[in-house]
Amino acid sequence: MKILITGVHGFVGMNLVDSLKHDHTIYGLDLVSPKRDGIEHTFNWSALDDLEGMELDAVIHLAGIAFDNKKNTDAQHCFDVNVGLTKKIFDFFLASKMKKFIFLSSVKAAADVVEGDVLTEDVVPSPKGPYGESKLAAEKYISSKMEDVRRKNKEVYILRPCVIHGPNSKGDLNLLYNVTRWGIPWPLGSFENQRSFTSIYNLCFVVDGLLKKPVASGVYHVADDETISTNKLIEIVCQSVGKKARIWHVSKGVMERFAKVGNVLHLPLNTKRFTKLTENYVVSNEKIKAALGITQMPVRAKEGLERTIESFKK
Repeated sequence: MKILITGVHGFVGMNLVDSLKHDHTIYGLDLVSPKRDGIEHTFNWSALDDLEGMELDAVIHLAGIAFDNKKNTDAQHCFDVNVGLTKKIFDFFLASKMKKFIFLSSVKAAADVVEGDVLTEDVVPSPKGPYGESKLAAEKYISSKMEDVRRKNKEVYILRPCVIHGPNSKGDLNLLYNVTRWGIPWPLGSFENQRSFTSIYNLCFVVDGLLKKPVASGVYHVADDETISTNKLIEIVCQSVGKKARIWHVSKGVMERFAKVGNVLHLPLNTKRFTKLTENYVVSNEKIKAALGITQMPVRAKEGLERTIESFKK
């Protein structure tokens, strides 16, 4: 297939290129256009009209403002980019002869906090903050055009992955890695939470399957099969760097107060990060597995995390 990937030079885009380049011809749409093996050519967004004459088969839409844990992103800018670019590329897709559109949304478009045991696609979306709200607004725009999609015999997929990690990824996994490799004790051992992660390898597998198989249009959550507690994650990091896990079971009340102090002193552990590291956030991947006709993801959660941590060491 001939595939157009927006935001192709980002973390997910580069991993998708490496995964898909052997079977497909890939073009990019991005703000930057460095030479990269596997990408035929990268177009600028201002030159989108130049692609009208190309015989493309599918679009993978990744471009947008990423989740901002520090809340430095202007809300209006977040909507302008995440919704504006989605409208632009989706309208281009509808007017073209392309048959498949894959939009990378986020579980944050569904829920900031998981109510109950597991987050499924049946949840009534209730995002909090400009990132999740803008992603949901982009989803709603796509959903409003589904009659045109069906009439033109096209297929559209909205993917909601949870925390994506892999080589060169950034975020809280880097923080945990750096804390652990310096031998700093982990003080949140009293919180035995369960969280879902998405290995970039499993995400690439899902995208490849949607490109190749006749899957019904819809919203699909993406996650690894197994959940991992933060304490278990610390153990995995320690094993990777050859250190003994130093997990302290400090009183929950004490750590909650310390996180509030972190807000004032701008410490790495603040209430926002504290919540992410201690809450349960379990995401179901049953719907996407059933759609692809598989019983399990190709990469186990522990294996994927080990690969990511090894990349940090390099």
